[in-house]
Amino acid sequence: MTTAKLAITLPEKAWPGRVTRELPDTVVTALAHVARDDTGFGLALVSSPDIDSALAIIEETPSILEFEVVSRTDTEATIEFTADHPLILFSSQAAGTAIEMPVRIEDGVATIEVTGTRERLGRLGEHFEQFGLDFEVIYVQEYTDPSGMLSPRQRELMTAAVDRGYYESPRRCTLTDLADEFDIAKSTASEILHRAEGAIITSFIEGLPAATSVESFTRSK
Repeated sequence: MTTAKLAITLPEKAWPGRVTRELPDTVVTALAHVARDDTGFGLALVSSPDIDSALAIIEETPSILEFEVVSRTDTEATIEFTADHPLILFSSQAAGTAIEMPVRIEDGVATIEVTGTRERLGRLGEHFEQFGLDFEVIYVQEYTDPSGMLSPRQRELMTAAVDRGYYESPRRCTLTDLADEFDIAKSTASEILHRAEGAIITSFIEGLPAATSVESFTRSK
């Protein structure tokens, strides 16, 4: 599986984009969002030093079909809403990707994390482009199943080493202790651990987030 972090510039007709641009100190946190035919129903937290103005802008935005304040303070309000044509949600569903909640929106930009195969993430980029959504890829990160990284013998010895405190400082177990427990030579135990450690470190480094261009993201399929 692959996880991507994206920064999406919201159109003016999208209420989170409008309110966070008109009131730059306002932050919208999308807590939940589901599609209903051509509309989307959601729950969001709106934080603003001018919460009354923020709520007024949201209510007046043409894409808002229904709007209700669930709770509020002087600087925050939790709202339920139904909005017309939620393009990010439609794109995600069409591509078969999952958007991690919550989603933070500031200055008209939504920062999201999505998970799926590289093929589906590629389709997500295509849908964004079809809807005219500008986005920047912050990183793309592959997830590798650790169970297939080590051989059974490596996994067994590595697990024992961790359980017995071989990797603690100071060590509670020596290499000789491990070799004796598994009835193998000390040099053999060292070689098994060395290869296992190399596989784990290599996988970790290769899985670190890296900057990825929009072109490589959309061509990842």
